[in-house]
Amino acid sequence: MGKAICCRNMSVNSQKNNNNLVVASGNMGKVEEFKQLLSGLSLNIISQPDGVKVDETGETFSDNAKLKALYVAKFTGEFALADDSGLVVEALDGAPGVYSARYGNTDKERVDRLLRELLPFKNRNASFISSLCLASAEDGVLFEVEGRCEGIITYTARGNKGFGYDPVFEVRGTGLTFAEMRAKDKRLVSHRGKAFEALMPSLKKLFSLKY
Repeated sequence: MGKAICCRNMSVNSQKNNNNLVVASGNMGKVEEFKQLLSGLSLNIISQPDGVKVDETGETFSDNAKLKALYVAKFTGEFALADDSGLVVEALDGAPGVYSARYGNTDKERVDRLLRELLPFKNRNASFISSLCLASAEDGVLFEVEGRCEGIITYTARGNKGFGYDPVFEVRGTGLTFAEMRAKDKRLVSHRGKAFEALMPSLKKLFSLKY
């Protein structure tokens, strides 16, 4: 289940009177996924400006999500929503963790390294974790939520959908990897889908305060 870590009920001091929400990411795949997950709300979802680079120096997913949301909110003057997600593997003491995106130069390199490092282990248990943070330039961090999806790492890649570690992450109880799932089915069980489910009530309330 997704869970709320922090929900600050506060009025918005001086945000622009619009429904802009900046995704604190230059990854267009992530921006499109955010648009799908927020499609039920009348928000103008836009990506962060070109050239924005945030150093992800946090020790946790939550730390990095806050760094990105705060920086982009201050840079743009808009509400900013950031996600930091990754794969946590039991047998590897939580690796790749916050380094999930830096485990190699390409998706294939990252997956190959993961499978190689798991060769000595029978324990394939793993979790995908997503931390979301919504921030504004005026009030800082407004909301934080976390979503988690449990599964196992497969021995070979399966499926051709998704990205990253999706082909080797089998969702517990489904028999399918993320890469084998239809997008709408993945959203129901994924770590990011659960995080957005937890965020949605606070997001609706926040934007209703603006009008």
